[in-house]
Amino acid sequence: MLGVALGAFGAHGLRDRLEASQLSSWQTAVQYQLIHAIALIVVGVWLLHTGAVALRYAGGLFVAGVALFSGSIYLLILTSATWLGPVTPLGGVALMAGWLGVIYAGFLAQQ
Repeated sequence: MLGVALGAFGAHGLRDRLEASQLSSWQTAVQYQLIHAIALIVVGVWLLHTGAVALRYAGGLFVAGVALFSGSIYLLILTSATWLGPVTPLGGVALMAGWLGVIYAGFLAQQ
């Protein structure tokens, strides 16, 4: 729900206030948030069926990654707090680590 609300806010509330590059960054943050919301649902359902520890880590990394990646972009755009710039890649690393956890869980499920 928050991803949809922030997407609408960017498209309608910020359209006239931001430069094109800022709007593009905002939409990237929304897209990553929405994709990982779906991924969290899938991981959660899969976790309920298998109890795989790797999926617990993957879910936690997805949550942290979205908060750091998307959250830092939202705050950078809204506040111009440049100190948040280095936080964004940390979020990206957390998201990638989450996907590695999903891949690892899939690998273990094959055995």
